[in-house]
Amino acid sequence: MACAVLFADVAGSTALYEVLGDERAFALVESCLGVMSACTVEARGRVVKTIGDAVMAVFDTADAAAEAATAMQRRVDELGPSVGMRLGLRIGFRHGQVVEREGDVYGDTVNLASRLCDLASKGQVITDRETAGQLSAAHVAQLRPLFSIPVKGKQEEVELVEVDWQTASEDKTAIFVSRPKAGAAPAVLELELEGERIAMGPQRRKVTFGRDHEADFTVRHPLVSRAHAMIERRREHFVLVDHSSNGSFVSFEGRPEFQVHHEELSLVGQGCIAFGQPRAEAAQVVNFRCV
Repeated sequence: MACAVLFADVAGSTALYEVLGDERAFALVESCLGVMSACTVEARGRVVKTIGDAVMAVFDTADAAAEAATAMQRRVDELGPSVGMRLGLRIGFRHGQVVEREGDVYGDTVNLASRLCDLASKGQVITDRETAGQLSAAHVAQLRPLFSIPVKGKQEEVELVEVDWQTASEDKTAIFVSRPKAGAAPAVLELELEGERIAMGPQRRKVTFGRDHEADFTVRHPLVSRAHAMIERRREHFVLVDHSSNGSFVSFEGRPEFQVHHEELSLVGQGCIAFGQPRAEAAQVVNFRCV
């Protein structure tokens, strides 16, 4: 059978528990799950299951999945002011053939939809070009090509497309993602903290920072959150993702320092990152260099 499979999860839920406490955060996540389920039903879809802070749903058409995804983002975004935080979901969906067994669905379409959700940033809805091509004219204006990714088991890369659910405005920034030049060496990000070094590249795609001893770089200060931030390698780009209570402070060489709080930032050139407080006040600073 053919259907659209959608995965949606609450972005930064770990940080919610740290900032709001267990009871308030749990209640907020439950509210988000309720919103996601309601939007699924309203778009004539079916919730297959909930997995922690995530929902898996199926729809007859790509249009129905897109309608549910945009409604989910809008309604969860509206919950934010009540708790004094910016909330958002990460959503990915894909239309294709699946195998259904006892109410659950399996197959390549499901795996790719889950991967698309993992690749989405907070507040973002991502699909692939093939699914985007099935959307009706009502959604075409919402589509924005992103970049391509290699997928295990597929000869050709999968082209990603964003479904923009926000109202167009002059304040929105267009994002340009360049393709790596043919024959170019893979990008590498070198990180260093107090003599400890990690190089991110094709073999290492994620590095974590925080007060937790299980973090790749442990930063010891009461203003630093346990799971403070991470850097992800997305194709040939390195993106700092902040989940913390007090933010991360990034300085690019030759430019003023600025704060990243519950946001994302692409790292270019070289510079340094301080966690929980500005660089001038931080005892521990991570230096980075993009090669």
